[in-house]
Amino acid sequence: MLNKSSLMKPNRKTKFRIDFEWWKSQDRNWRNSLISFLCPEHREAFAQHDDELMFDLVDPATGEVTKGDALIHTLITHCARQDDFITPNAPLVDTIFKVFLSRDNQPMDSEELSAIIKKPAATILMTIGAGRTYKGIRPV
Repeated sequence: MLNKSSLMKPNRKTKFRIDFEWWKSQDRNWRNSLISFLCPEHREAFAQHDDELMFDLVDPATGEVTKGDALIHTLITHCARQDDFITPNAPLVDTIFKVFLSRDNQPMDSEELSAIIKKPAATILMTIGAGRTYKGIRPV
């Protein structure tokens, strides 16, 4: 069955986010890629583990407990909050990826991303909306 998002042509108002589950299913090296974005302290700690580390996540508003990936959680809640996480002159896909991480992976369109990273919305859309999926960045 075709995914609805695979049938649409993204435009400037199409929202994107990182689809970690899709990325995990499509790229066996996804974990190594994520480790490269960790701060030095956590990069060293996670580099020693070959498999996913799952732990309990508690929603502070509802108290609901779910299982979560420790690597993704650490990246979003700690490393992406560091002042030097988003760096100038990084490849565009990496910068977009880091913006999603630093904003709790909230869906954003190319115009919202453009306002943050100061690159043309058309360039961003051509990069993340033109067929190939990079780092799990997909339309919502």
